Amino acid sequence: MNYVTSINSAVFIFPFIALLITMPFILSQYHKYGSISFFKSVIIYLFVFYLLCAYFLVILPLPKISEVAMMTSPRVQLIPFDFLIDFVLKSSFNIMDIHTYIPAMKESYFYVPIFNIILTVPFGMFLRYFFKCNMKETIIYTFLLSLFFELTQLSGLYFIYPRGYRLFDVDDLLLNTLGGVLGFLMCRPFIKFVPKIDEVNANALEKGKTISGLRRTMAFFLDLFILMFIEVFVIILFGDYFYLNLGIVLIYYFIIPLFLNTGTPGKKFLNIAVFDDNNEKNIPRLFLRKILVMLIYFVIPFVVFEIIINMPNDFVREFVGIIVILCVFLMYFISVIKYMFTSKELLYEKLSKTRLVSTIGLHSNDEKKEND
Repeated sequence: MNYVTSINSAVFIFPFIALLITMPFILSQYHKYGSISFFKSVIIYLFVFYLLCAYFLVILPLPKISEVAMMTSPRVQLIPFDFLIDFVLKSSFNIMDIHTYIPAMKESYFYVPIFNIILTVPFGMFLRYFFKCNMKETIIYTFLLSLFFELTQLSGLYFIYPRGYRLFDVDDLLLNTLGGVLGFLMCRPFIKFVPKIDEVNANALEKGKTISGLRRTMAFFLDLFILMFIEVFVIILFGDYFYLNLGIVLIYYFIIPLFLNTGTPGKKFLNIAVFDDNNEKNIPRLFLRKILVMLIYFVIPFVVFEIIINMPNDFVREFVGIIVILCVFLMYFISVIKYMFTSKELLYEKLSKTRLVSTIGLHSNDEKKEND
């Protein structure tokens, strides 16, 4: 029942953990390949879900601190293969009596070691398939994972409890490591039925030569996050001043791109650059692009709203105001849809004759020319 409870807890908490890892994972994939594979996303989420289940199996159920403080049981067990001695001496198993085999398998002396082996079988499979680890690396990483689990137990959940409420057992290290090795070996026939990870990466790299709507949306929000972080840091140090904040925005979007091959830090990280229609770096057109963005989406709507607010006739002001608000909202809505879900050019791109270019594709072409 404890095993089921632990897995149920993992199922409940997993969506929140998945939300936390979604953005870093997508960013890392776009940085490396220029696109994100749905198949790889599924694999990584399954891996996270597995680790979460394994961790909960190790720490749950959580006892009361008062109960743990009164425990007098041993904290560590350092005798290797002690589980075999317990199974032979303490279980109902009798090698001479076949009728004891099934009952013995239902006792904790048997199924607890078996569960310790099964616990890390998926880990060994993930290491071989997704992370392309060899046998030696699988043994090392599985042992380290098991050691992390055991130290978690020994420390009383990182010293939240006055002592460990579960036993630090050297046999668990051995059995968990064995499970990782078995998972590594079992993965070989499994690999035949799924796409090779190298092929998945190659396809992602090929797709990364073009820029999807999601990719440039990620770049936009990454820039916004970096800028907000800088703004908060500056406000803490120097206070909240309008012109100081405005200066940071101008430096971030106008000055820094000059040193990053016409791309903001967010675009640079996701291998995106802004070039002209001739696929060349063009500083004047880059500035024109930035200015047009400011004019179309901020300055002009603001000026129009100011004019409407100062109209003397209330009826005209309200009527025109509603029309303008609807038009501005429609413009924003269409721009967001085109930016996020298509690769179509926006108005400021057409007027400035600039476009977003994947530097992954450019790097690949440069390398090909060098090889030729």
